[in-house]
Amino acid sequence: MKTYATPKVVVSRCLEFDEVRYNGEVLPDKVVQRLQPHVTFIPVCPEVEIGLGVPRDVIRIVKTEDEEKLVQPKTGEDLTEKMDSFTKGFLAALPEVDGFLLKNRSPTCGTQDVKMYGKIEKSPVIGKTKGFFAREILEEHSGLAIEEEGRLKNYKIREHYLTKLFTLAKFREMKQQKSMKNLVNFQAENKYLFMAYNQTAQKEMGRIVANHDHASVEEVYEAYEEKLHWMFRRAPSRRSNINVCQHIVGYFKYDLTTSEKEFFQSELVKYEEERIPLSALLSILQSWVVRFNDSYLEQQSYFQPYPEDLIEISDSGKGRAYS
Repeated sequence: MKTYATPKVVVSRCLEFDEVRYNGEVLPDKVVQRLQPHVTFIPVCPEVEIGLGVPRDVIRIVKTEDEEKLVQPKTGEDLTEKMDSFTKGFLAALPEVDGFLLKNRSPTCGTQDVKMYGKIEKSPVIGKTKGFFAREILEEHSGLAIEEEGRLKNYKIREHYLTKLFTLAKFREMKQQKSMKNLVNFQAENKYLFMAYNQTAQKEMGRIVANHDHASVEEVYEAYEEKLHWMFRRAPSRRSNINVCQHIVGYFKYDLTTSEKEFFQSELVKYEEERIPLSALLSILQSWVVRFNDSYLEQQSYFQPYPEDLIEISDSGKGRAYS
């Protein structure tokens, strides 16, 4: 049975953990519920941490001239310095983590689409921005798995987030005892997953692992991790997945009947036209892996990059993957 690393994830405390929202509520969240058996969560509420009570008066981001401030309209208090100080201290003391799961549209935790106002008093929204806690995270930890809970209702975004999260967790655990053998195995097991994300990056990572320049293990791991983070910056395209599936079916070109090959090609067309999901193609390929007992393909993370009970095909249809 395939085993997975245990990701470490900073999560907004109002998502399933505590009644710390401005109105004293806790928000149920299906993704957090499903992740709990597999993940070590580090809950945090930046607003509570800087001394705001529960319940509390709302806070908002106000832009005056070219500067954004975090303020509490009812009291008129400027909370910008308090929040900046807390955020920097929190991130400096944070152990190595693999990702963040934050509350959307929050003036502290929202990673995008946070309302910005033109003045403290009643005024229309003048634009969208990032929350004060989230913006520092995006600056300091841009290579990690970072998402808002609202966007994870989108299947493609959720799949990318979970794939990135569990892959980075495996690499982090592997770094605890760096060895070239482990890195070679990691690259081999993820060959087709990485090819789907970026074939050029996958080849470059292979060259880093080959280490023709005889760099130290520490230098190799550092270069590899930088490329790993870069590769995961966006989800795979449909065309990339088709390319990977064609590579994999090539392993069986002498074993499959003409009818089987034609059927699979027709399924690729359906996938390209968005009429079937990628999982339909992978199920066919996996059946051939089992049928022909291909031990190399059996180990490929591409078929199941995160635990099976996290797979959910529901999709809000909303949201968009980062470009």
